[in-house]
Amino acid sequence: MPVTVTLEFTPNPDTLKYLVSGRLLPRGTLEFTDPAQAATSPLAARLFAVPGVKALLIAKDFVTVTVTGQEVMMDVNRAMLREIREHLEAGLPITTAPLPEQEHGGQDSEVARQVIEILDERIRPAVAMDGGDIVFDRFEDGVVYLELKGSCHGCPSSLATLKLGIEQQLRQFVPEVREVQAV
Repeated sequence: MPVTVTLEFTPNPDTLKYLVSGRLLPRGTLEFTDPAQAATSPLAARLFAVPGVKALLIAKDFVTVTVTGQEVMMDVNRAMLREIREHLEAGLPITTAPLPEQEHGGQDSEVARQVIEILDERIRPAVAMDGGDIVFDRFEDGVVYLELKGSCHGCPSSLATLKLGIEQQLRQFVPEVREVQAV
């Protein structure tokens, strides 16, 4: 079955986002920050074989690729368009490991549930448009700790997004939230 792979640029100058026409994962994301982590993902292992690939995020319908520098961007782009399409058209698996049952940290407080609901409904869809993901880690003493993934990780504007966007939204809807920090 033919697969369409389309390049989208992200706010992070070191990442490229590839939107695919089919479903990659049923839920959540898989992040790989070095090739050794890719042992359970045939797609990630294949993409790490491309020179210049530093990190990967595989989501429901996109792949974000972080490159080692601007000088390799065009070569990586050409290879990614080909490798992702060929992998998917061959019907090869994305991962051989089971997906985690839970995407977020394991806290079960009312505040944690409210924060996770806001993240899932309002924030994560917007962040995914830029090739990233944000996952709840924990809530302690008024502070929400979030893990930044994909193009969000290392992005020059991630601190502004975290403090001016996410923190303000969470504080507006959950009065117990005083601050948001990245882990």
